[in-house]
Amino acid sequence: MTEEVWWKRGIVYQIYPRSFQDSDGDGIGDLKGIRSRLDYLQWLGVDAIWISPIFVSPMADFGYDVADYCAIEPVFGTMEDFDALIADVHARGMKLILDFVPNHTSEQHPWFLESRSSRTNPKRDWYIWHDPAPDGGPPNNWVAFFGGSGWEWDEKTGQYYYHAYLREQPDLNWRNPAVRAAMFNVMRFWLDRGVDGFRVDVMWHLIKDAEFRDNPPNPDYRSGLPEVASLVAFYSTDRPEVHEVVREMRAVTDEYDERILIGEIYLPIDRLVTYYGEHLDEAQLPFNFQLVEDGWDAEEIWNSLNDYEAALPNGGWPNWVLSNHDKPRVATRIGRPQARVAMMLLLTARGTPTLYYGDEIAMENVAIPEQHVQDPWQTSEPGDFGRDPQRTPMQWEPRPGSGFTSGAPWLPIAPDAADYCVARESGDPASMLSLTRRLIELRRAHPALSVGRYAALGRDGDVIAFLREHEGERFAVVLNLGAKQRCFVLPDGVAGTVTLSTLDGREDEAAGGALDLRGDEGLLIRLG
Repeated sequence: MTEEVWWKRGIVYQIYPRSFQDSDGDGIGDLKGIRSRLDYLQWLGVDAIWISPIFVSPMADFGYDVADYCAIEPVFGTMEDFDALIADVHARGMKLILDFVPNHTSEQHPWFLESRSSRTNPKRDWYIWHDPAPDGGPPNNWVAFFGGSGWEWDEKTGQYYYHAYLREQPDLNWRNPAVRAAMFNVMRFWLDRGVDGFRVDVMWHLIKDAEFRDNPPNPDYRSGLPEVASLVAFYSTDRPEVHEVVREMRAVTDEYDERILIGEIYLPIDRLVTYYGEHLDEAQLPFNFQLVEDGWDAEEIWNSLNDYEAALPNGGWPNWVLSNHDKPRVATRIGRPQARVAMMLLLTARGTPTLYYGDEIAMENVAIPEQHVQDPWQTSEPGDFGRDPQRTPMQWEPRPGSGFTSGAPWLPIAPDAADYCVARESGDPASMLSLTRRLIELRRAHPALSVGRYAALGRDGDVIAFLREHEGERFAVVLNLGAKQRCFVLPDGVAGTVTLSTLDGREDEAAGGALDLRGDEGLLIRLG
């Protein structure tokens, strides 16, 4: 793979389609809405958009319960709308990545309706069925991600079926070659329509233990965590056989030119990197969630940067992400001042960055009144695990509906949307949007910041620093991950001028030796 391939140099922008732009006033975002905002995305400078699921779905889990993999959910539009969208994306020189949900379907998918109709149905083995335990209860102790047993009793056929998430989301049996063939044909259906790759939902879940052994208890479990965390998912996820499946998926995308396979994988780094494959023949980008999962602490972030670089297989390409539709927004987790520093880290670290819609304008989580809760996790398990707060509508303009909709939005819009919106921030050179756009411009203009090598420069207290270099061009990135002023001493031979600060007033300032950083400041320094 050369450094010229688009997914190495490019920036991926995640769109949660219900929340990006509504075109018809029903309060739910749609494909025509996304198409109407492509000029903005091109102006921002992103290279690819990843759209969360848009397939036909009863919406028990808002599109992650698929009832037809080869059709567009009407709330989002039509196949003609999709074809027009992808044509416009490509006309702008951008790429389009779809969310592929292969681990489970909707209980309303025709495959599952057949599977549960009788034990002798040809599609019975397309899903994971099991006899009860000797006491008549579930076959083992596996817990669903939204609470309760992962097993659902089917009275008609006298067996349990497994669902890693909602009972409305039965898991497919990926040990069945017919399932693999059918799902690979789904991939080809979309690849033939021109999509540039897939983000594969819960890739590490696809194969379960053949003996269905109990998962061991989690010794670190504590009150306040979701029930699923009470066990270590040793037998229900990350089984060795899953790598064969991922290699086969990759072989499908490799039938087409320069397509990408991105894996959603929440695992420790030593396990995550195995999904590149021994011969780099699995996912090109196994999602690296360290900046989402780690505490915002200089030592922890520093170790994450360097441990990740050390763990990558030879030729493996890194990637980074700050937020997504399942995790609290970065501005909420660490505050808006540090979110600016985090944006500089995301867009200068070695590897492909993924930017979650709204993070470029410093959107925060929105408190959702009980009567407006939508997320099934919030309603199915006691506790505060809902994901609605980070899925609220994009904030475009300082007016009712925030430019997102002319109707009633499906989730509440942030109370400070008039202050943190595209229209306001695009005209403010000190805004998060202006900072993000400037960082993207610099990344696109300087190969050192996109495909250049990484070298650690050091850490001192709250400050971390690293080098990016390509064909003689060098940049130092120095980040103060704290709120207090700090001094960082640059190594000998590392000196230049400030290209960009996350705060104001330092461009073209000489930088070398002892370097003073204000609280919540990151500096990008072009070295002489």
